[in-house]
Amino acid sequence: MATITLTKDNIEDVIRADNMVIVDFWADWCEPCKSFAPVFDKVSENHPDVTFAKVDVEQEVELAQGFNIRSIPTVAVLRDRVMLFNQAGALPESDLESVVSQGKSVDMDSVHAEIARQQTAEEAGQTGTA
Repeated sequence: MATITLTKDNIEDVIRADNMVIVDFWADWCEPCKSFAPVFDKVSENHPDVTFAKVDVEQEVELAQGFNIRSIPTVAVLRDRVMLFNQAGALPESDLESVVSQGKSVDMDSVHAEIARQQTAEEAGQTGTA
């Protein structure tokens, strides 16, 4: 699958509840970003069932801020609208392949259950201290 450009205008359509998205946050002036781009593109070809997207942090400042990007390149993995992984630095091909495989193998029912448990605990803590 070809890599797509992620923007604030298309993010809701791209990051749906039923898919996995690997995002590369980059900038044109960033040399490590340039060297990582072919690796990202190559790995994307190996996983047609996964959406690979790129965010130009210079063009999409608001989106980069929303993801709390402090350094580039940064790779993020989202699945079912949950961020599973976020790491700054250019990953070697084998490491990016491993990240994709691990993202695919996550039991999202367990993740959603844990999120719900944490939210319930936070809500109970807020009402218990008021």
